[in-house]
Amino acid sequence: MDLIGIIILVAIAAYAAYAYNALVRSRQMAREAWSGIDVQLKRRADLIPNIVETVKGYAKHEADTLREVTEMRSRVQSLPSGDIAARSAAEGMLSQALGKLFALAESYPELKANQNFMELQSTLSEIEGEIQMSRRYYNGAARDLNVKIESFPSNIIAGTFGFKHADYFEIEDATDRALPKVEF
Repeated sequence: MDLIGIIILVAIAAYAAYAYNALVRSRQMAREAWSGIDVQLKRRADLIPNIVETVKGYAKHEADTLREVTEMRSRVQSLPSGDIAARSAAEGMLSQALGKLFALAESYPELKANQNFMELQSTLSEIEGEIQMSRRYYNGAARDLNVKIESFPSNIIAGTFGFKHADYFEIEDATDRALPKVEF
């Protein structure tokens, strides 16, 4: 083998190592981004029982709405963290249930004036904002990984080492994209 052949082989090996490491870095960024979403969703799930209990004291005859929020929260928590599509759909249903809960609160002026309820609404609104930021970050990391997996010549390395596309965290129903309406 001549010197040019050795240089070509070394260049190919160096590129393969670079492409592999870039794919690993992108995969880890997507995993870390999903972890950020998971943390925010956990914060929201932990806040929901406090909201439900506060509303229960004022809206005793609104059991169906309270039960729906509780059931949606349980459904979300029972899903595996890595099942992004199922989590996305369940989170959308939970957002709808929370929207109904806050619409219900409009019927109870004394509840809207309750300091604890107002703080819970404010905290939920803050968490919803954090969830949106986390979703955008995750989807950007997933996009970067997917581009590397599909781009030539890194797609050869990705296919050889079994790198998989990352699912986007999407909400299918347009009404679910809106934050729960919080008014005082």
